[in-house]
Amino acid sequence: MDTVAGMPHHVVSDLVANVLSIAVHAGDTVEVGAEIALLESMKMEIPVLTEQAGTVSEVKVEVGDVVQEGDILAIIE
Repeated sequence: MDTVAGMPHHVVSDLVANVLSIAVHAGDTVEVGAEIALLESMKMEIPVLTEQAGTVSEVKVEVGDVVQEGDILAIIE
C-alpha cells in the first residue's frame, strides 16, 4: 500500500504466521521502521515493521492469533 499523507496506513502480514508478540498499542507514536509485531512461521521469527510514521489508531490482532497473508495487523494514521 502506498503511503499518502493524511491516509491511514495498514500494516499487513506478508505470510501465514502466529503472532508471538505485539510491540505497540493504540495511541502509540511510531517512526518509520518501528517494530509493530513479531510473527513466527516455520520456527523463524519475523519482525513486522511499519513503513509510515504516525500514531497507532488500532491494533487488529492479539498474541496467539494465526494471521494469513494480507491480514491487517495494525493501522497507523
